[in-house]
Amino acid sequence: METIQLNNTLPCVFAGHPGIRSDIWLQDITLRRGTHYLISAESGTGKSSLCSYIYGYRQDYSGTIAFDGKDILTLTVEQWCDVRQHHIAYLPQDMRLFGELTAMENVELKNRLTGFKSRDDIRRMFENMGIADKQDSLVSKLSIGQQQRVAIIRTLCQPCDFILLDEPVSHLDEENNRIAARLIIGEAQRQGAGVIATSVGNHLQMDVDKIFNL
Repeated sequence: METIQLNNTLPCVFAGHPGIRSDIWLQDITLRRGTHYLISAESGTGKSSLCSYIYGYRQDYSGTIAFDGKDILTLTVEQWCDVRQHHIAYLPQDMRLFGELTAMENVELKNRLTGFKSRDDIRRMFENMGIADKQDSLVSKLSIGQQQRVAIIRTLCQPCDFILLDEPVSHLDEENNRIAARLIIGEAQRQGAGVIATSVGNHLQMDVDKIFNL
Protein backbone atom coordinates (compact mmCIF):
# COMPACT_ATOMS: atom_id res chain seq x y z
CA MET A 1 0.00 0.00 0.00
CA GLU A 2 1.49 3.31 -1.09
CA THR A 3 -1.25 5.84 -0.35
CA ILE A 4 -4.27 6.50 1.86
CA GLN A 5 -6.56 9.06 0.28
CA LEU A 6 -9.39 11.03 1.86
CA ASN A 7 -11.77 12.87 -0.45
CA ASN A 8 -14.41 15.17 1.03
CA THR A 9 -14.61 12.89 4.09
CA LEU A 10 -16.72 13.95 7.07
CA PRO A 11 -18.11 12.09 10.11
CA CYS A 12 -21.88 11.82 9.81
CA VAL A 13 -22.26 13.39 13.26
CA PHE A 14 -20.72 16.62 11.88
CA ALA A 15 -23.05 16.82 8.88
CA GLY A 16 -24.77 20.19 8.65
CA HIS A 17 -22.43 21.89 11.10
CA PRO A 18 -21.56 25.31 9.67
CA GLY A 19 -18.05 26.66 9.44
CA ILE A 20 -16.04 23.43 9.80
CA ARG A 21 -12.38 24.39 9.70
CA SER A 22 -10.14 21.37 9.28
CA ASP A 23 -7.10 20.30 7.26
CA ILE A 24 -8.68 16.85 6.87
CA TRP A 25 -12.49 16.94 7.01
CA LEU A 26 -14.05 17.97 3.68
CA GLN A 27 -10.59 18.16 2.09
CA ASP A 28 -8.79 16.10 -0.55
CA ILE A 29 -5.57 14.75 0.97
CA THR A 30 -3.15 11.92 0.26
CA LEU A 31 -1.07 10.24 2.97
CA ARG A 32 2.01 8.57 1.49
CA ARG A 33 4.03 5.59 2.62
CA GLY A 34 7.37 6.59 4.15
CA THR A 35 6.12 10.00 5.29
CA HIS A 36 5.61 11.11 8.90
CA TYR A 37 2.35 12.86 9.76
CA LEU A 38 1.08 14.48 12.94
CA ILE A 39 -2.66 15.06 13.27
CA SER A 40 -3.13 17.70 15.95
CA ALA A 41 -6.64 17.87 17.34
CA GLU A 42 -8.82 19.16 20.12
CA SER A 43 -11.15 16.80 21.97
CA GLY A 44 -14.33 16.14 20.05
CA THR A 45 -12.97 16.92 16.59
CA GLY A 46 -12.94 13.29 15.45
CA LYS A 47 -9.35 12.05 15.68
CA SER A 48 -10.28 8.61 17.03
CA SER A 49 -13.12 8.44 14.51
CA LEU A 50 -10.62 9.12 11.73
CA CYS A 51 -8.40 6.26 12.90
CA SER A 52 -11.40 3.92 13.14
CA TYR A 53 -12.47 4.86 9.61
CA ILE A 54 -9.02 4.18 8.16
CA TYR A 55 -8.80 0.84 9.97
CA GLY A 56 -12.28 -0.16 8.87
CA TYR A 57 -13.87 -0.32 12.31
CA ARG A 58 -16.49 2.30 11.47
CA GLN A 59 -18.27 3.50 8.35
CA ASP A 60 -20.35 6.40 9.67
CA TYR A 61 -18.84 9.01 7.36
CA SER A 62 -19.60 10.68 4.05
CA GLY A 63 -17.09 11.13 1.25
CA THR A 64 -14.44 8.58 0.35
CA ILE A 65 -11.43 6.91 1.95
CA ALA A 66 -9.29 4.88 -0.44
CA PHE A 67 -6.19 2.68 -0.33
CA ASP A 68 -4.17 3.14 -3.53
CA GLY A 69 -7.29 4.52 -5.18
CA LYS A 70 -9.63 1.71 -4.06
CA ASP A 71 -12.62 2.78 -1.97
CA ILE A 72 -12.27 0.96 1.36
CA LEU A 73 -16.04 0.44 1.56
CA THR A 74 -15.66 -2.06 -1.29
CA LEU A 75 -13.09 -4.23 0.51
CA THR A 76 -14.07 -7.79 1.38
CA VAL A 77 -13.51 -9.41 4.77
CA GLU A 78 -10.49 -11.23 3.34
CA GLN A 79 -9.04 -7.98 2.01
CA TRP A 80 -9.52 -6.27 5.37
CA CYS A 81 -7.73 -9.16 7.08
CA ASP A 82 -4.83 -8.65 4.69
CA VAL A 83 -4.78 -4.89 5.35
CA ARG A 84 -4.68 -5.42 9.12
CA GLN A 85 -2.05 -8.17 9.03
CA HIS A 86 0.33 -6.74 6.43
CA HIS A 87 -0.32 -3.08 5.68
CA ILE A 88 -1.58 -1.02 8.66
CA ALA A 89 -0.31 -1.42 12.23
CA TYR A 90 -2.80 0.28 14.53
CA LEU A 91 -2.54 1.47 18.12
CA PRO A 92 -5.99 2.58 19.36
CA GLN A 93 -6.24 5.20 22.08
CA ASP A 94 -7.77 2.71 24.54
CA MET A 95 -4.94 0.21 23.77
CA ARG A 96 -7.26 -2.85 24.05
CA LEU A 97 -4.90 -4.92 26.15
CA PHE A 98 -6.05 -8.00 28.06
CA GLY A 99 -5.66 -7.26 31.77
CA GLU A 100 -5.77 -10.93 32.76
CA LEU A 101 -2.71 -11.70 30.61
CA THR A 102 0.90 -10.73 31.19
CA ALA A 103 2.60 -8.00 29.20
CA MET A 104 4.53 -10.60 27.19
CA GLU A 105 1.41 -12.69 26.58
CA ASN A 106 -0.38 -9.62 25.19
CA VAL A 107 2.44 -9.03 22.74
CA GLU A 108 2.75 -12.69 21.80
CA LEU A 109 -0.95 -12.91 20.98
CA LYS A 110 -0.30 -10.68 17.99
CA ASN A 111 3.14 -11.97 17.15
CA ARG A 112 1.83 -15.53 16.89
CA LEU A 113 -0.51 -14.32 14.14
CA THR A 114 2.22 -12.52 12.22
CA GLY A 115 5.39 -14.41 13.11
CA PHE A 116 7.12 -11.11 12.49
CA LYS A 117 9.42 -10.78 15.50
CA SER A 118 11.62 -13.30 17.28
CA ARG A 119 11.35 -13.75 21.03
CA ASP A 120 14.72 -12.00 21.36
CA ASP A 121 13.44 -9.08 19.26
CA ILE A 122 10.47 -8.68 21.58
CA ARG A 123 12.61 -8.88 24.71
CA ARG A 124 14.90 -6.18 23.30
CA MET A 125 11.90 -3.93 22.73
CA PHE A 126 10.84 -4.42 26.34
CA GLU A 127 14.38 -3.54 27.41
CA ASN A 128 14.55 -0.48 25.16
CA MET A 129 11.22 0.75 26.53
CA GLY A 130 12.43 0.38 30.13
CA ILE A 131 9.93 -2.34 31.12
CA ALA A 132 12.04 -5.49 30.86
CA ASP A 133 11.09 -6.33 34.44
CA LYS A 134 7.37 -6.16 33.59
CA GLN A 135 7.26 -8.86 30.90
CA ASP A 136 5.71 -11.43 33.23
CA SER A 137 3.49 -8.99 35.12
CA LEU A 138 -0.26 -8.95 34.59
CA VAL A 139 -1.23 -5.94 32.50
CA SER A 140 -3.92 -5.10 35.06
CA LYS A 141 -1.12 -4.55 37.62
CA LEU A 142 0.83 -2.12 35.41
CA SER A 143 0.58 1.65 35.45
CA ILE A 144 -1.21 3.28 32.51
CA GLY A 145 2.14 4.50 31.17
CA GLN A 146 3.59 0.99 31.32
CA GLN A 147 0.50 -0.34 29.58
CA GLN A 148 0.95 2.22 26.82
CA ARG A 149 4.51 1.02 26.24
CA VAL A 150 3.32 -2.60 26.07
CA ALA A 151 0.69 -1.58 23.51
CA ILE A 152 3.33 0.17 21.39
CA ILE A 153 5.50 -2.96 21.39
CA ARG A 154 2.53 -5.09 20.37
CA THR A 155 1.67 -2.67 17.55
CA LEU A 156 5.14 -3.04 16.05
CA CYS A 157 4.97 -6.85 15.86
CA GLN A 158 3.79 -6.95 12.24
CA PRO A 159 4.78 -5.97 8.72
CA CYS A 160 3.19 -2.71 7.61
CA ASP A 161 3.16 0.16 5.16
CA PHE A 162 1.64 2.61 7.67
CA ILE A 163 1.81 2.80 11.46
CA LEU A 164 -1.40 4.41 12.70
CA LEU A 165 -1.16 5.70 16.28
CA ASP A 166 -4.01 7.31 18.21
CA GLU A 167 -2.44 9.38 21.02
CA PRO A 168 0.47 6.93 21.44
CA VAL A 169 2.32 8.86 24.18
CA SER A 170 -0.52 10.55 26.06
CA HIS A 171 0.55 8.85 29.33
CA LEU A 172 4.34 9.07 28.89
CA ASP A 173 6.75 11.61 30.29
CA GLU A 174 9.21 13.44 28.05
CA GLU A 175 12.01 10.86 28.34
CA ASN A 176 9.77 7.86 27.71
CA ASN A 177 8.18 9.76 24.84
CA ARG A 178 11.62 10.07 23.22
CA ILE A 179 12.34 6.38 23.80
CA ALA A 180 9.01 5.34 22.31
CA ALA A 181 9.53 7.65 19.33
CA ARG A 182 12.94 6.13 18.60
CA LEU A 183 11.48 2.62 18.66
CA ILE A 184 8.54 3.55 16.42
CA ILE A 185 10.57 5.55 13.91
CA GLY A 186 13.29 2.89 13.83
CA GLU A 187 10.71 0.25 12.91
CA ALA A 188 9.09 2.57 10.34
CA GLN A 189 12.46 3.17 8.69
CA ARG A 190 13.26 -0.54 8.54
CA GLN A 191 10.00 -1.18 6.74
CA GLY A 192 9.81 2.05 4.74
CA ALA A 193 6.48 2.69 6.45
CA GLY A 194 4.62 5.93 6.96
CA VAL A 195 3.69 7.10 10.46
CA ILE A 196 0.33 8.74 11.20
CA ALA A 197 0.12 9.90 14.82
CA THR A 198 -2.72 11.83 16.44
CA SER A 199 -2.40 14.08 19.45
CA VAL A 200 -4.60 16.23 21.66
CA GLY A 201 -1.63 17.52 23.61
CA ASN A 202 1.47 15.44 24.32
CA HIS A 203 2.60 14.37 20.85
CA LEU A 204 5.09 11.80 19.63
CA GLN A 205 8.55 13.38 19.49
CA MET A 206 9.44 12.62 15.88
CA ASP A 207 10.52 14.65 12.88
CA VAL A 208 7.29 15.47 11.10
CA ASP A 209 6.92 15.97 7.35
CA LYS A 210 3.37 17.32 7.57
CA ILE A 211 1.11 18.55 10.36
CA PHE A 212 -2.67 18.50 9.93
CA ASN A 213 -4.93 20.43 12.27
CA LEU A 214 -8.13 18.46 12.67
